[in-house]
Amino acid sequence: MEAASAAHRMTSAVTRPGWSDAELAELLGLLRGADSVELKLTVPEAGQRSSVTALGMDPIAAQIRQVFFFDTPDLALNDAGVVVRARRMQAKGDDSVVKLRPVVPDELPRALRRSPAFGVEVDAMPGGFVCSGTMKNFLGPSGVKEGVTGELPLRKLFSKEQRAFFARYAPDGIALDDLSVLGPVFVLKLKFSPTGFGRKLVAEFWLYPDDSRILELSTKCPPQDAFTAAAETRAFLAGRGIDLSGGQETKTRRALEFFSAKAAKSATAWR
Repeated sequence: MEAASAAHRMTSAVTRPGWSDAELAELLGLLRGADSVELKLTVPEAGQRSSVTALGMDPIAAQIRQVFFFDTPDLALNDAGVVVRARRMQAKGDDSVVKLRPVVPDELPRALRRSPAFGVEVDAMPGGFVCSGTMKNFLGPSGVKEGVTGELPLRKLFSKEQRAFFARYAPDGIALDDLSVLGPVFVLKLKFSPTGFGRKLVAEFWLYPDDSRILELSTKCPPQDAFTAAAETRAFLAGRGIDLSGGQETKTRRALEFFSAKAAKSATAWR
């Protein structure tokens, strides 16, 4: 029940201006069991260009990424809280992720928590938070391209630990090789240190095929520093004229809904 309520708050962040005492107590419990915290802000499209200028971002310094998601056409994995993703990253190599959200850290198997490939993170944005468990795999300079073009079975993009994690939490009857490729989304990721701010910021521009875009600003911190980091980040961004009151969106949800709808439309056209 606690996990479900966390997921609901994440999706309803637009209408929740603050957290109740019970919600703060829940957040504190999640922070005690988390490995890290990522503070996120989605900047409304109307304010994105001015935000780039206000924060002194240099787009030329951004890393190019190509992000693919894998799910069933009706997004059965997403409905179960499972996210399967792979990325191609300029000058860094490919990686893959199997993520479960929401999670309650204390309820996760101990063997899972001991894995160096697994991490628990609390994502917080204005009005909402969610705790995720993520199993990662570094693929090196190739792999994802071969998987999404069918040269390799999709399961080959994922480690033994990831496949076991997926089998444990995915809905029954769904295998990695059965999933549809949803993507890609082109992403520009910029890590930078704005003048007058003592923390590093990350800006991600997600460029969707319908010409819409999401600009997300984020910073990471240890769980014990979450409230201090949130206050400092909020004050800095507000002082630079960044709109903190806009509707918050998740990058993954936008991508899944876009490509799922596109796949459904294609299937209907062929009937």
